[in-house]
Amino acid sequence: MTTRTHPLRAEWAKFTSLRSLWTTPLIAVALSAGITAAVQFSYGHRDTSLTDDPMEGLYYGLNFGQVAVVCLGILLIGQEYASGTLATSLAAVPDRLRFFRAKLLLGAGLGLAVGVLTVAGQLAATTASVGLDLTAPGSGRALAAGVLYHPLLLVLCLALTTVLRNQTAALGLLSPTVFLGTTALTAVPGLRELAQFLPDRAGLYALRLQDTPGIHYGHATGLLLLAAWTAAATLLALRTLHHRDA
Repeated sequence: MTTRTHPLRAEWAKFTSLRSLWTTPLIAVALSAGITAAVQFSYGHRDTSLTDDPMEGLYYGLNFGQVAVVCLGILLIGQEYASGTLATSLAAVPDRLRFFRAKLLLGAGLGLAVGVLTVAGQLAATTASVGLDLTAPGSGRALAAGVLYHPLLLVLCLALTTVLRNQTAALGLLSPTVFLGTTALTAVPGLRELAQFLPDRAGLYALRLQDTPGIHYGHATGLLLLAAWTAAATLLALRTLHHRDA
């Protein structure tokens, strides 16, 4: 038992010892819940776009907070590439599967915690400001998807950073892509059909109640698409870790 838990304890020690790591999930929760609260209390009763689909307003802050989730996924492995400590970590845990599994478990756990706190904060703010009918069809699914979106996105970014093997490249590519890139692609007629299948677009669609014209899958399928992207990236990351970081 001790041998099996050692890599996870080591990853937790790294996480708690670096301020850039342990503050990032706090920033993610603060951004998502805080911006949702500010928007709902300020405009919730006046802006019908926030109430036509109640989940649109509830998850408004997630558009900003998810960037911190992306950064956390990148930093969990990227800081080891940036500081040159990956070789030391692999020397301490030669089994790369165990090493990466510990990274994944920590990332998924942190993402789940961020998801629970974020959704709880956004739900409280929305209920207090404009009210929310949780008996509406799909509400439970949308709230559960909001929680699960965070660990899936975080692990996806962790895995892609492992594939890129470069923290700066991952930050420069993934952060603006999630924040602006995929949203911009959905506005381009020629690319809209393809953009809907990108991981963050598919995952965010699972958070909605109403159907969107032109989307060729259901809300629950959107989360499955994000999970498929995450699984594929994880397998590719394991292959990279075995063959390029040996």
